Amino acid sequence: MRAEKKYLISEVEGHLKKSDYVILANFTKVTVADTAELRSQLAAENAEFHVVKNSSFRVAAKAFGLPEVDAALAGPTAIVVGGKNPAGVAKVLKKFFETKQKLEVKVGILEKKVVSAQDLAAIADLPSFDALRAQFLSLLTSNAAAFVRVLDAKVKKEQPAA
Repeated sequence: MRAEKKYLISEVEGHLKKSDYVILANFTKVTVADTAELRSQLAAENAEFHVVKNSSFRVAAKAFGLPEVDAALAGPTAIVVGGKNPAGVAKVLKKFFETKQKLEVKVGILEKKVVSAQDLAAIADLPSFDALRAQFLSLLTSNAAAFVRVLDAKVKKEQPAA
């Protein structure tokens, strides 16, 4: 294998080491200014946007034991990796597509499973982890508070009037 190919493959492997997920996108219509804007938005989620060669990605993904996504490796490909919140990254990509109408998500790989672009869009529509935690906590406390109110009403009803 030529030294240039080895370098490109090792570069893609370095990107793949950064996260448990990878999102593949078609960047055909994206300008340099759009790419800079997207990279700054992804930086808020500690994610990165990189243009890669399909053949280099194919070899690096195989080395990492990722599932084959050969159908998605047609045309120009960029990958999004990094950060601990793939849902937040999906939100950024969806918002970018809605405002610019340029970036097309091809497919994603989460926890070594292939995820379609539609599934990634559905993940992007979910509330944030903090919002979900708050909703869950309110469910727990509201049931306990209702139980305490029922017991308190029972006690107040049984007390004789003074």
